Formats: sequence, C-alpha cells, structure tokens
Amino acid sequence: MKNGKAVGPDDIPVEVWKCLGEAAVEFLASLFNRVLESERMPEEWRRSVLVPIFKNKGDVQSCSNYRGIKLMSHTMKLWERVVEARLRKVVEICEQQYGFIPRKSTTDAIFALRILMEKYRNGQRELHCLFVDLEKAYDRVPREELWYCMRKSGVAEKYVREVQDMYERSRTVVRCAVGQTEEFNVEVGLHQGSALSPFLFAMVMDQLSEEDRQESPWTMMFADCDL
Repeated sequence: MKNGKAVGPDDIPVEVWKCLGEAAVEFLASLFNRVLESERMPEEWRRSVLVPIFKNKGDVQSCSNYRGIKLMSHTMKLWERVVEARLRKVVEICEQQYGFIPRKSTTDAIFALRILMEKYRNGQRELHCLFVDLEKAYDRVPREELWYCMRKSGVAEKYVREVQDMYERSRTVVRCAVGQTEEFNVEVGLHQGSALSPFLFAMVMDQLSEEDRQESPWTMMFADCDL
C-alpha cells in the first residue's frame, strides 16, 4: 500500500506497520494466521466510513452524480492483499478481461480494438460494435451471486468463507460537509475502496459473461465495460 492514504475508523495508517519493520511482519503474520484459522476477522475491520465524491458532472445536488469511496482499516486491506494473492493462484480470468489484471491496461484494450477496426477497414468489411457499460456495477453485485461465482471459478470453500466473513455484519457511516450519519448495515454490493474488490468483480464478470463470450465472435472487457 502507498503512504498518505485516508485511514479507516481504527485510525491506524499503513505507515505505522512500515515503520515497525520486522516486528510488524511478525505481528501481522501471527494475526493473519489466526484470522485464517478462525475464519473470523476483528470486529473493528467491519466498520467503514463512506465519503461521497462528486463526479464533476451534472447536478451537484443529485446523489446519482456522486461516487462513494469507503475508508476502511488499512490493516484489513493488508489482509485482503494476502487473500487476493492466494485467489489469483487458483483463479484464471479470461484473456478478454483487461481490467484489474496485472500487465494489462486500457491502452492494451484500445490497441486491440484499433487493430481489429483497421483489419476490417482494409478488407472493406463492415464491423459492428456494441458497447455495454454497467451502471453502479460495484454497488449492485448480490452477495449470493459473488459466492456462486467464486465457487464456480474453483475457489476452495475455505477462502469462500474467508471472503464471506469480510462482508458479514459490515457497517458504515456516511461522512459529508455537515457531519456524518448514524451507522447502518451494508448488505449488498462490493466494498468501494477495498483492495480485494477489483479482483472479486473481475471474477464475477468472468463467470457472468461466459455465455456471451461463447456466442459472440469477439468480446473484450474492461472491468464493468463490455464490448
């Protein structure tokens, strides 16, 4: 994790662990092993602060023009990185996905599309493209669908339960210019600002788009955008 990131409710920045050096490595290794064995993370990690960020377009008074970013425990994010590293070893995301995949980017996706367009133009053939952008996709992923996609992707039941624990009893408050709301439960969607959420979302999109990839002559995805 990079330095200078906003902290979650526990007020422990990642810089603390970096400054503690080897002592932090030993402590976190022991803590994470206990979480892994018990399949229960500390209750404080379940809390977050949701900060609405204006998208710089549309009516400033419309809630739909804001993107919510969750400020979560940095220690939990380190735990998420551990889980993500283990999931990536067993889950193979389709090559058509360019989002959240190491050594792939929007530049690669644009280049691939441009090559395809030039090929059809040089052959004087028609090319029809359909672009699909899912609205508020992160916020609307049903939890049961997430567990299903994880299992279908070959994730061991142990790690399905670990991720389920991350979302169990998750609570947040909304912070804005005039203060913050009372705490409430979050029962749908992926955590915005989470270290693990991008890969979980790629896994969901991979499973949900499987039929489309088989029926379409050519597909390409970047996170929640499908071509």
